[in-house]
Amino acid sequence: MKTVAAIALALLALTGLLLVAQQTPQKQQPVEEMPTIKVDVDLVSVLFSVRDKRGALVNTMTKDDFQVFEDGKEQQVRQFSKESDLPITIGLLVDVSGSQRNLIDVERRASVQFFRQVLRQKDMAFVISFGSEAELLQDYTNSVNLLSSALNGLKPDSAVGGLHPGPVPTLGQARGTILFDTVYLAANDKLKGEVGRKAMVLITDGIDHGSRVKIREAMDAAHRADAIIYSVEYLDYSAYRGGFGMSSGSGDLRRISEETGGRMYRVDRRNSLDAIYDELQQELRSQYSISYSPANSARDGGFRKLDIRVKGKDLKVQARKGYFATRR
Repeated sequence: MKTVAAIALALLALTGLLLVAQQTPQKQQPVEEMPTIKVDVDLVSVLFSVRDKRGALVNTMTKDDFQVFEDGKEQQVRQFSKESDLPITIGLLVDVSGSQRNLIDVERRASVQFFRQVLRQKDMAFVISFGSEAELLQDYTNSVNLLSSALNGLKPDSAVGGLHPGPVPTLGQARGTILFDTVYLAANDKLKGEVGRKAMVLITDGIDHGSRVKIREAMDAAHRADAIIYSVEYLDYSAYRGGFGMSSGSGDLRRISEETGGRMYRVDRRNSLDAIYDELQQELRSQYSISYSPANSARDGGFRKLDIRVKGKDLKVQARKGYFATRR
């Protein structure tokens, strides 16, 4: 018994020595210090296009060709790049009010072809129709087949219940053509939470009847969503008895597009919807991105005016007119 007890004590002592050895700090080898990378998150980034006198896209510019001004003060450019492959989210907004009834088949076919041309693997798109109400026909997808099926669902002046209850309810009595409400909804409810490049393509005669928000509120929503609006004015003169009594929405469409860095197109005898879509998809792949740290570092929610200028060249910059300095 004494022998067994002695062995047990010896094992216990050995175990204790091992535990002490494990707890004894070992001399550590010096660790090579890794370099740190400091990232300045307070950058304002702006997507824009450049055109010559004839309206042709110019894609050979460099950082040194531009100056950036915010509220009239020149800013120091930090980053510059050409954005031909950056993923993009596109919202197609199609007017299905009574005045567009005879144009829907053309819009459907041309829009499907546009998606086939412009969408790449990492791109996304959604489709909204609007008349007296707004209807989300297809949510975010990369599938041209799903987008095509959604476009097949375009119907003249659909009276539906809206996207969902939100800041601009679309339930209730018919109100004509809620163009501004639909732009607001697409910007605020769909695009605002997305990252990367964002664009709306708006096909309409440009005439708004009955929206609850004003054009300024729709544009502000697009600014807050960092979304560019491209509008296509498409008129069916026969719906207005040859144009008699017809009011033009060109001014509003041009304003809402140019304010957000986009462009207004017009379908006419010289420019088919197919040709316009072809030019649009080229522009979406010929954009520049410029970034700067604003001298005014206040994030007070105020609107800052932007102006991007080309040095010494007779070229036109197509960029948003400003941004909201989002509160921290």
